Amino acid sequence: MTGGTPLRSLDEDELLGRILPGFPASKDLVVAPGDDAAVLHTSGRVIATTDTVVLGRDWLDAWSSGADIGHKVVAQNLADVAAMGGHPTGVLVTLVADPELSLEWVLDHVRGLAEACLAAGVAVLGGDLSSAPAGVVMVSVTALGRLDGEPVLRSGARAGDVLAVRGSLGLADAGLRLLQADTVDLLPVAVERQRRPEPPLAAGPEAAAAGATAMLDLSDGLLRDGGRIARASRVVIDLVPQALAPDVAALSGALGAEAALDCVLAGGEEHSLLATFPTGSLPEGWRAIGSVRDPAGGEAPGIVVAGRAVAHTGWDHFRDA
Repeated sequence: MTGGTPLRSLDEDELLGRILPGFPASKDLVVAPGDDAAVLHTSGRVIATTDTVVLGRDWLDAWSSGADIGHKVVAQNLADVAAMGGHPTGVLVTLVADPELSLEWVLDHVRGLAEACLAAGVAVLGGDLSSAPAGVVMVSVTALGRLDGEPVLRSGARAGDVLAVRGSLGLADAGLRLLQADTVDLLPVAVERQRRPEPPLAAGPEAAAAGATAMLDLSDGLLRDGGRIARASRVVIDLVPQALAPDVAALSGALGAEAALDCVLAGGEEHSLLATFPTGSLPEGWRAIGSVRDPAGGEAPGIVVAGRAVAHTGWDHFRDA
């Protein structure tokens, strides 16, 4: 990250001149980045969400390149748009960095951002640059999206619904564990998922159109995020162990059965979609992994596995920091 050409050797306009040409544009842009603000055409409801990643907290340079971080921060934001049932339309990008950060890292990061945005069909609308104390690098992305119908909230799950997932479970956390143990060759697909998540963006609007009653993206683990749906909807979600068995088996060879189960139940950064649907309305590509019921007498809303509470909690940004 250091070495090469330090950012302090360029002024802000020179740096922007190197960055902006690397970003994709959009037909919705009336005024592209370069003025005080971008201007874009909009109609109907607009979704807005933001996420920030920090060097040393959310990534290590030994594990991830600048391009990897570009892909990852775009993916996690666009997944939030999809989880509301929306279509991503554009992102705003902020870089806060030590002036000794290398220009080469920044340009590599821009390449990753651009690749992720092009793959999703979204534009980079603008953003901000700021210097930071020694060693500090932070990247923040704000994503915008178009909502054609009603938003799919966390609070709409109903007794009798089916809980379903679109995408993988536990791969990203497995990849993190393999990176930490320096055993990446045991399951390269998991390491790649940790570095570059692949949220099923088109599945969000499709789920909304199919009647999804609640939805979110799996950023903090199946139990933690599923519990958020349960508590917001005032229901109990019961996971079916047999439905999760293939996910556990896929990781067991590299991690062992116990760690594999922990990844599937509590592993974060997956950015698959988790949703509830009325019985019989599961869209293609989704798989049922549980059911929704009303709390029994004295039972609190929450998530259980085969009717039993479990100790796994998933990632918490402050308790686990």
